[in-house]
Amino acid sequence: IGKGITFDTGGVNLKTGPASMIELMKFDCGGAAAVLGAAKIVAAEQPSDVAVHFISAVCENAIGSNSYRPGDVVVACNGKTVEVVNTDAEGRMTMADALCYAADLKPDVVIDIATLTGGQVVAMGPRYGAVLGNSDSLLELVQESGLAVGEPVWPLPLEHEYLANMKSEIADVKHLGGRQGVVIEAALFLEHFVPPDAQWLHIDMA
Repeated sequence: IGKGITFDTGGVNLKTGPASMIELMKFDCGGAAAVLGAAKIVAAEQPSDVAVHFISAVCENAIGSNSYRPGDVVVACNGKTVEVVNTDAEGRMTMADALCYAADLKPDVVIDIATLTGGQVVAMGPRYGAVLGNSDSLLELVQESGLAVGEPVWPLPLEHEYLANMKSEIADVKHLGGRQGVVIEAALFLEHFVPPDAQWLHIDMA
């Protein structure tokens, strides 16, 4: 599953200032691009006895009369209600629906990849991606694969104590917590939509 925001203005919470890099925000579909690249490789390899699905919920995050707004409550595909805190955290909303779609396919393994948080670059620098998930064996496999191809990743803890920062008084969960631990909190949000019983790995490649 790849994040596919074809252009990200930030929405109502508009990206402003030179540090926002708004003019470059077509790269916010990097996760979807990685997934399509993987699809090309898998198609060429034609592995037997395995079904692989490649999913992306593709859209723009723009300002318009139908834009979502801070304070909105959105009902996800699985029925969970989500309080919107900041419209510039749009990627996790689209990833939630993509994960719900994946759940209908009853997969054994789910890997998602996204330019999800600026906090990932702050924590890891430009060289490493962050990985989090519910399967140690899958984490180790992806870590080994990353080293083999020059795309290193490093695991962060999926600390459920941080869910307290995402409690909402008007919905099941807020889609954004505080300013600390943002990479972990983003993964915790996605976990609400992961298919039951699936091994799951989240890659934050921002």
